[in-house]
Amino acid sequence: MIQVKAGAAAIIETLKERGFAAYLVGGCVRDSLLGLTPAEWDITTAARPEEVSRLFPKTVPTGLDYGTVTVRLADGQYEVTTFRSDEKYVDGRHPLNVRFTDDIHKDLARRDFTINALAYDPAASRLIDDFNGQKDLRAKIIRAVGDPAARFSEDGLRPLRACRLAAKLEFAIEPATFAAIAKTLPVVKKVAAERLRDELVKMLTAARPSLACELMRQSGLLKIILPELAACAGVSQPPQFHTYDVYWHSLYACDAAPGNDPVLRLAVLLHDLAKPQCKVDNTFYNHDQIGARLAETAMKRLKFSSADIARVTNLVANHMFDYTSAWSDAAVRRFLRRIGGPGNAPDLFALRRADVAAMVKVNNGEYLLELRQRIDKIIEEADALHVSDLKVDGNDVMKTLKIGPGPRVGRVLDDLLEKVLDDPGLNERGTLLKLIKEHA
Repeated sequence: MIQVKAGAAAIIETLKERGFAAYLVGGCVRDSLLGLTPAEWDITTAARPEEVSRLFPKTVPTGLDYGTVTVRLADGQYEVTTFRSDEKYVDGRHPLNVRFTDDIHKDLARRDFTINALAYDPAASRLIDDFNGQKDLRAKIIRAVGDPAARFSEDGLRPLRACRLAAKLEFAIEPATFAAIAKTLPVVKKVAAERLRDELVKMLTAARPSLACELMRQSGLLKIILPELAACAGVSQPPQFHTYDVYWHSLYACDAAPGNDPVLRLAVLLHDLAKPQCKVDNTFYNHDQIGARLAETAMKRLKFSSADIARVTNLVANHMFDYTSAWSDAAVRRFLRRIGGPGNAPDLFALRRADVAAMVKVNNGEYLLELRQRIDKIIEEADALHVSDLKVDGNDVMKTLKIGPGPRVGRVLDDLLEKVLDDPGLNERGTLLKLIKEHA
């Protein structure tokens, strides 16, 4: 007996009252059988899309060509898709044509994995399992429906989904299914970068993203999605600090990062991306700065947002800070200026903790607590960290020095900021105007 969300049960009941067969299908059935809480409740039905739209007052035609209508109810949104069978796939993602059908069994036969080819009728407490999905759930196996090479040739995202599901559920991929991934990599290359990105982000929400990354590396997927990370495999690190090579260190650090923030986890995964090309005699010169550029290139290729790219590259570029109690307050202020302000410190600290967790010697993090306390004091005292925090501006510089706009204005303001970073007490308008006059 599956505990069905109220809205999903109501939709199925309405469809059946009008004479249409209707079932819960796919991931919600799978997760319910595993005792997990489904993130989405998908419904499949014999009703055509236009019939579904007529039955419910609030609908969105999210994929009419493929039979999908989103029904909006008070407790959420539900995708309702007409039973269908797919004709030949031509672009590595979509069938050339779909045929709507009244046969649930034909619909299940087109699905990707046996554990997703499950349909459940809550009214009758009836489970339809044509491909032994329950058996594979018990065995903790990801297995393609029918011929795995055919399934993966139809849709280039399916190999990535296999790796993602394996990580999410901590299942193994059945050998023939896994072997088919390497045979169908050309199809994966046809998939839009945005869809690859979305799968990667979903992988990063697993308890251990390393499971998905390693499956992608073994199958050849990683060279398509993140070739920069694949290049880290086998690159050794100083044994006094590291047990793992750069690749495995990156994966285990990613696992140790907060699981509720996939973008932060991505930054952790990519933080040592440049080590292979920066290695000289077991030292990785400037790998943080070069790594930030590599991370930017990779994220642009995968069509991440500008905000996500800026966040990740800032973290990668600044992850090598080496705080000690000997830092002066001015050094702490300059550190905050370099990382873009106090708001970025928690992310950077989380990256550092994850980084250290994947090394030989695990620091207890007391130095981060001390640095956090010093940052809080600077915030409380409202110390200036950027030119915009100064109590004078470019107009004051031009008026005082009787000059027009130009590079000199910026240089004077930068010089003032350096003085204020050393002594916050100088950030008074009268004092700063006197300092500007010194530049005359």
